[in-house]
Amino acid sequence: MNAKELLAKVDHTLLKPTATWEEIDNVANEAEQYGTATVVVPSSFVRDISHSYHDMVRICTVVGFPLGNTSTTAKMAETAAALSDGAAEIDMVINIGALKGGDTNFVTEEIRQLKHLCGERILKVIVETCFLTEDEKIAACRCVKDAHADFIKTSTGFGTGGATLEDIELFKQHIGKKVKIKAAGGIRTREDMEAFIAAGCDRLGMSSAIKILQDEL
Repeated sequence: MNAKELLAKVDHTLLKPTATWEEIDNVANEAEQYGTATVVVPSSFVRDISHSYHDMVRICTVVGFPLGNTSTTAKMAETAAALSDGAAEIDMVINIGALKGGDTNFVTEEIRQLKHLCGERILKVIVETCFLTEDEKIAACRCVKDAHADFIKTSTGFGTGGATLEDIELFKQHIGKKVKIKAAGGIRTREDMEAFIAAGCDRLGMSSAIKILQDEL
C-alpha cells in the first residue's frame, strides 16, 4: 500500500488531556490535508472543529473515555451532545468491570442503546483488550456483534497495553462478518500499519501516522 492508501485507514488522533485548541486545530488540518479517515478529538472540541472545517474532515470523538465505567445515562448524554455538535463517528468504551463480572447482558444493552442513538453514524466499541482474558475477549466480541455496532476496537491507548496481532486474529474468529476491526495503541511503524491492515483491520487509531509516512507524502 502507498502512503495515501494507508492514511485513508487512519483515525488521526489527539486525546491528550493537555491538548490545546492550537494542537487540535493542527491535527484537524493534517487530517484534511493528508486524507485520513477521521480526526479523533475530545468531545469539547467537536463543535469548533465542525465550524472551522465545514465537513472537510470527518470528526470522531470518544465516549466514556478512557475508563468506561460511567453510567449508561452519562454515555448517552455524551453521545447525543457529540452528534449534535457534528461528530460523525463515536468510539465508546465498554464497562470493563461489568464484562469481567460476567454481566454481558448489561454490556450488550449499553452498546445497543448507543448504536440506536448513533443511527447511521458509526459506533466503534473499545473493549480494552489489555485488561481481558481470552474468554473475556470472546465474550466482548459477542456483545459487540449482538448489539449491531459497526466496529470493535482493541484499546484506548491509555491502558497497560495496546493492539496485538494475536487479538486481531481472535477478533476475526469471533466477531462475525458485519463488524469491522480497529486496532489502536502501540502502532509505531509503517510495518506495524501494514501488518495490522493485512491481519484484517479496517481502521488504525494513531497519533503518529503522518510523521511515520512524511517522507513518502
